[in-house]
Amino acid sequence: MRRRIMSRTRRLPTPAPPAERGFHGDLAYTLWLPEMPPWGGMIVLHGAGSCKESHHDMARAARAAGLAAAAFDLRGHGETGGALDGRVFEDIAAVATLLPEPVVLRGSSLGGYLAIAAAERVGAEAVVAICPAHAHGLATGLRSGRLDFPVDLPSVEALLAEHDLGLIVEQSAVPLMLIHAEGDEHVPFQHSAQLHERSAAPLKRLIVVPGGHHRSAQHDAELQGESLRFIRRALS
Repeated sequence: MRRRIMSRTRRLPTPAPPAERGFHGDLAYTLWLPEMPPWGGMIVLHGAGSCKESHHDMARAARAAGLAAAAFDLRGHGETGGALDGRVFEDIAAVATLLPEPVVLRGSSLGGYLAIAAAERVGAEAVVAICPAHAHGLATGLRSGRLDFPVDLPSVEALLAEHDLGLIVEQSAVPLMLIHAEGDEHVPFQHSAQLHERSAAPLKRLIVVPGGHHRSAQHDAELQGESLRFIRRALS
């Protein structure tokens, strides 16, 4: 006689939602608040053609570590309308007002570029940039249409031309952590290595991850933990 084996489907717990979801001016955002008073705030910046929901894993990790976190859709992305334009630094600064100080920036790809470039404008106390794009690559991708989202090209090209990451890090003391996958097919990992070498920050760290691809390091739980430890050290 054959025994009938009953399979049971395990239900995974539903992740806790953000504390708040809405619009700050024109910008769609989600806000993640810890149960205890936060020791700082993190702005999570997504990449080109992405959206805030793609980085809610980082926002949850930040919340679990005691940081308040805000993720938002850049103009021309997700639920935010319009087109990406030269106001992007002001947009990041506006979202920063939702968070307690000190504020840190964490971004990947385009978001990594913006995190470094906007740090002074926002008054950020630390930056974590993952596979950060470089100005020339972004400009080329936008002109060719490879980066396909609504954009006010003249104003964004002007912003990119005025903000060379190498020059910025040479003059900045903001603690800087760079994470890059060695197998990144869009931005060579040497870009982050050069930024780390040129950085004048008294506290800086570079992690080059063997293998991987352009998006692999963004969602690695261990690397998220390393990022949070770096931020804790920077703010202490």
